[in-house]
Amino acid sequence: MEKRTSAFEYAPAPESRSVVDIAPSYGLFIDGEFTEAADGKVFKTVSPATEEVLSEVAEAGEADVDRAVKAARKAFEKWSALPGSERAKYLFRIARIIQERSRELAVLETLDNGKPIRETRDADLPLVAAHFFYYAGWADKLGHAGFGAHPKPLGVAGQVIPWNFPLLMLAWKIAPALATGNTVVLKPAETTPLSALFFADICRQAGLPKGVVNIVTGDGRTGAALIAHPDVNKVAFTGSTAVGKEIARTVAGTRKKLTLELGGKGANIVFDDAPIDQAVEGIVNGIFFNQGQVCCAGSRLLVQESIHDELLDSLKRRLATLRLGDPLDKNTDIGAINSAEQLARITALADQGEAEGAERWSPVCELPESGYWFAPTLFTGVTQAHTVARDEIFGPVLSVLTFRTPDEAVAKANNTPYGLSAGIWTEKGSRILAVANKLRAGVIWSNTFNKFDPTSPFGGYKESGFGREGGRHGLEAYLDV
Repeated sequence: MEKRTSAFEYAPAPESRSVVDIAPSYGLFIDGEFTEAADGKVFKTVSPATEEVLSEVAEAGEADVDRAVKAARKAFEKWSALPGSERAKYLFRIARIIQERSRELAVLETLDNGKPIRETRDADLPLVAAHFFYYAGWADKLGHAGFGAHPKPLGVAGQVIPWNFPLLMLAWKIAPALATGNTVVLKPAETTPLSALFFADICRQAGLPKGVVNIVTGDGRTGAALIAHPDVNKVAFTGSTAVGKEIARTVAGTRKKLTLELGGKGANIVFDDAPIDQAVEGIVNGIFFNQGQVCCAGSRLLVQESIHDELLDSLKRRLATLRLGDPLDKNTDIGAINSAEQLARITALADQGEAEGAERWSPVCELPESGYWFAPTLFTGVTQAHTVARDEIFGPVLSVLTFRTPDEAVAKANNTPYGLSAGIWTEKGSRILAVANKLRAGVIWSNTFNKFDPTSPFGGYKESGFGREGGRHGLEAYLDV
């Protein structure tokens, strides 16, 4: 019998790059103006999918960070004195401009980060706008948030964000800070500075007073200078656990308020009564969304022994349908890895998993010749001793373990230094509640995964950090309570 091909082949459906105009160079955004770094240093930002240089960006040194903090301090006096209803107007304005420019920002984020346009367009940008809308609503209601009748802002917030969700992490940090009356100096990740610089333009478009938001671009040294600055009152960081520990050491002994959202090794637990097809979709979304470069990714799949084979067969069939390639193509499921450095880390950890005896599997997958790419990968035969089950890989790599009883599932899920996320798949509501209450994770999804809402707090336990972002809880980190 002749082998039949798929009834429908996917024709390319590229999103146009013409909607975004990237300048050849960008300065620092300080006191409402773009300015060069004091020492004139610059670095290049590249597209992970093509290795094309997108732009040249100023690299902030200590003098530039000091200038930004002074601008934020000066602006704080008037900004914090505004009625909440007035601050809310600026936040609402920013939210509406983000919606109006969402297509432009989605294309920009995909170019600079490497994630599929489908994700930036349908997940990232709607959530960015939603966070500004949500915290705009809180700005004149802080006395009713449960932190006292007249909660006060802290002052200048130094915020350092990662490269995996550049614009969304900016929104998580800046929206509550401004709503509560603080001013901001934000440092975006070195590999993804462009959307933060475009946001600076949005601040000007919204008429935000000068100095309320300042953007300083650079590498880890720029972030370290910001965190150590003596006139910063609040430090917020999202990133790796190692850097988070260093930040905690830096601010120890100071009066700076600190929140850390760090790494994770989330367990996705599938019980034998779970709807298999629905669970498979949740597993794929949990680990292959944004190429697995998600701190709350469900990177450890815990499957009840009796359905292991059935679920793995279904999962492999589903992975074979994922499309890897041009992130600007609307059909693409798996985009590029963010940087050569991150690709090297993923490759080394996956090779180590194979060397330690775990069985590696990837669907047939043709990788583009240029750019940074890694095929979606499964490891089976994994034990709790394997490196791929313990270390955060931060890539499209899933480790599969098995369990027999709910107690064993909980024990294996909690057997990690991290505690950011978990998922539970079962038809029994009582089991969901019983298991969820025993899991040491900040966010637990039931019969879904990677669902976010600005009204819901997000954060972790143990080496996944402390403090919460989002919801009413997200206000507390920016208030003197």
